[in-house]
Amino acid sequence: MTEQTVSLNLPEQLRLAEEANAELRRGRKDRWYPSFHIAAPAGWINDPNGLSFFRGRYQVYFQHNPASAQHHMMHWGHVSSEDLVTWRREPIALAPTLEADRDGVFSGSAVVGDDGLLYAFYTGHRWRNGVNEDEGNLQVQCLAVSEDGVTFEKRGVVVEGPEDLLHFRDPKVWRSGGTWWMVFGACSAENRGEVWLYRSENLLDWEFDRILFRDPDPEAFMLECPDMFPLGDKWVILYCPMGPSRDGFRARNTHNAGYVVGEWEPGGDFRQLTDYRLVDWGHQFYAPQTFEAPDGRRIAFGWMGSFEIPVATQAEDAWCGQLTVPRELTLDADLRLRNRPVAEVERLRADSRELGAFEVALNDDVVLLDDAAAYEIELEVDLARTTSERVALKLGLTPDGSHTMVAYDDLIGRVVVDRHAAAHGDRGYRGAPYPGGDRLALRVLVDRGSVEVFVNGGAESVTSFAFPAEGPRAAVLSSESGTIAVESLTVHRLRSAWAED
Repeated sequence: MTEQTVSLNLPEQLRLAEEANAELRRGRKDRWYPSFHIAAPAGWINDPNGLSFFRGRYQVYFQHNPASAQHHMMHWGHVSSEDLVTWRREPIALAPTLEADRDGVFSGSAVVGDDGLLYAFYTGHRWRNGVNEDEGNLQVQCLAVSEDGVTFEKRGVVVEGPEDLLHFRDPKVWRSGGTWWMVFGACSAENRGEVWLYRSENLLDWEFDRILFRDPDPEAFMLECPDMFPLGDKWVILYCPMGPSRDGFRARNTHNAGYVVGEWEPGGDFRQLTDYRLVDWGHQFYAPQTFEAPDGRRIAFGWMGSFEIPVATQAEDAWCGQLTVPRELTLDADLRLRNRPVAEVERLRADSRELGAFEVALNDDVVLLDDAAAYEIELEVDLARTTSERVALKLGLTPDGSHTMVAYDDLIGRVVVDRHAAAHGDRGYRGAPYPGGDRLALRVLVDRGSVEVFVNGGAESVTSFAFPAEGPRAAVLSSESGTIAVESLTVHRLRSAWAED
């Protein structure tokens, strides 16, 4: 571990960050601010970081610019929870103070050490030219330690970055076989995206083990936010390839997240068993990170945001980005990763209405809610008795006709989120492949500015922003050129996830 001189006082930098965020928050608009998703009080948020269970609470840190709704000068924001759904805001945890992290405290992870302390690993980020990324980055892996999960002491650099690598970041640490392991993403000298593996016996001294994985796609020049974890007797490498071009419904976004499944034993090579597959097919799903809950579940959060296309809230709402709801990950018999909301999300239900079984007539609309901002729809449809070309939910439907559509499209065999009628923000549509069968089950979580769609128990998911227009926001089930045989339909209004509300 490399000792480093502190160039700035961490408590003072955190105080200044909190003051800047408080000033920004005074101008925040809440028309689309999430009710039950994690977001910063104001300012920018991206990758979930440091996911852990520590001191009896779930700890979620995240990339955060406290002074602006733009991506710049990353800090670690922080919230915590006893139950995974009711969140308490904590002080900003980390700020740039060292020479090694002068241009940003970038993404990382956290683990509880044998001494009972929380060890947070992150990438210290610097621009080579001191101004921007035009000449590449200088990136190293750093350590900060905490007794309470709130206040951290920086310990400096634990893994130096090779001088010739332009990308070298996002450490994820876990323990297996009595040894601590760390993976992070790298762009090789040949401009190929790789996952590098390091090992340690004490969380302080790290040595290179091997290049664990190289993306077979030569267009993937960097693998951001890698995560590696076991599910059953298999291992999953979760990562975000930078570079691959658009391919039908795949890689439509400038930033996409996927996985491969394989076999691995500590000290050995990773043997890949599957091709790369997307985790989520929506417009906004990136940088997922997982952790193991006390009961053994593998839980993930992803980031909903955009680096390239401006987000509607950036212009005048003083905030940008949110995390997904926590999701439980499992592997099915075909080694496909399934993701669905953790069971605790059901505790957010404040009022439920069951509509039972019924038929939606030819080209008819059924109003589910006249006006709602945060709710959940559970819908089951018998496709064998359905002739409608689309089983369509018009969400955030306002008097001017604008809305976001969530639908099973029988013509293309996909579940889509279609924003062509959106009044605000980016348009376009995305679609997940329907897994097949006559029973369509959709679970749709709608917040003030987002939708998360889970297909047939988490076989696929589609996650996107959806910014409604002004006025009452209705939810309508709609048929197109046919009828819909609804087997069951339940609508739940959802309460706020914030403890102070």
